[in-house]
This record gives sequence, C-alpha cells and structure tokens, in this order.
Amino acid sequence: MHIPPNWGTFFALIVSFLVFWFIFSRLFFRPFLNLLSERERKFKEMNDNTERLIKEARAAHEECDARLAAVRHGAIARRETERRKAEAEAAQMMEAAKAEAREVLEQARVKIETELKAAERELEQMGHSLASELAERVLGRPLGGGAATGKSN
Repeated sequence: MHIPPNWGTFFALIVSFLVFWFIFSRLFFRPFLNLLSERERKFKEMNDNTERLIKEARAAHEECDARLAAVRHGAIARRETERRKAEAEAAQMMEAAKAEAREVLEQARVKIETELKAAERELEQMGHSLASELAERVLGRPLGGGAATGKSN
C-alpha cells in the first residue's frame, strides 16, 4: 500500500519550517549564539588578563625578593663593618686603659720609692739621735763634738 505524497501539505510544511527557522534564528538563535560568543570572548579576555596579571605578580615578587636579598646583603655587610669597627674601638680602649694603668702604677711606684727613701732618712736620723741620747745616758754626761754633728745630720 502506497500512500501518495500530498505535495501541498509538504510545501506548506517546508514553508512553515523556513518561516519558523527564519523567525527563530532572528529572535532566538542569533542572539543566543551572539551571547555565547560574547561570553566566550569575555572569558578569553579575562583569562588573558589573569595570565598577564599572574606574570606581573611573579615578576614583582621576584623583583621584591631580589631587592630584599640585596637589602639583607647590605645589612649583613654593614653589620659586619660596624662589628669590626666596634672591635677596633674596643681594642683601642683596652690599649689606652692598659697604658693608663701602667702610667698610674709607675707613678705609684715612684711615689712609694720617694716615701720609702724619706722614711729611711727619717729613721736614720732618729737612729742617730737615739744613739746619741743613749750614749749620753750611759756615760752620764753630754757628748760634745759627736752629738752636735749627729744632730745636724
């Protein structure tokens, strides 16, 4: 059994399909496809911007690390220089203190020697005067020439 095609209905369907296709493509498909392509373009731009910003951030981070390393190196060098300078100043101060201590000791030694010699002279004079006085008491008379010379020394 063979059903003959109804060409009028067939053409009406084709025409209605083309009209609906034209209307839907104008009202729905094209705007939707344009929206999708615009969204895809924006996502691509955002992805490119994100990659560019990530590269810039990495470069900035590397530059910051390099600067930080340079500052650290400079600080270490400056600290080492200051430490050496402080050590040199401490050594100078120690030498100055030692020299001052030697000078004070030498002055004290000279003063003690001077006082010792003065005390020895005084003791010698006292010994002479005591010896003269003892001799006068033992003899029971004053000593003439010897006592006068002993007291004058």
